[in-house]
Amino acid sequence: VQLQASGGGLVQAGNSLRLSCVGSGRTFSSDTMGWFRQAPGKEREFLAAIFRRGPNTYYSDSVKGRFTISRDNAKNTVYLQMNSLGPDDTAVYYCAAGTRTILSTVRRENGYNYWGQGTLVTVSS
Repeated sequence: VQLQASGGGLVQAGNSLRLSCVGSGRTFSSDTMGWFRQAPGKEREFLAAIFRRGPNTYYSDSVKGRFTISRDNAKNTVYLQMNSLGPDDTAVYYCAAGTRTILSTVRRENGYNYWGQGTLVTVSS
C-alpha cells in the first residue's frame, strides 16, 4: 500500500502549483484524504482534507482561499491546487489517507493511517 505524491518544484512567488497523490495497493475511495506540510525546523502542519463524499472539505486558516483540495476516486488520486504561493509556503508536502478519520481528528497527524513520501515545494521571492 502506497501513496505517491508529486508535482512539487521551484516556483516564483505569486504563481501556482498542483500537487497530486496517487494511491496504490488498495482503493482509497472510502478514506478521508489530507494534505500536510513541514517547513524546515517546524512541525508538520495540517493544510486540507476531503472526506470520501465531497464537497466536504476542510482547510487550515493559513491556506483557506488559496488552496483547493479535490479527489478523483476513479483514479485513486487526491489533488492540492495551490495558488498565490509565497515564500512561507516553502515546505515538504505530504498526502495522507485515513480510514477512520472523523471531524475531531481530521487536522491531526494521528487521524491518518497512510502517508506519502512527500514532495518538496520551494517558493522564491
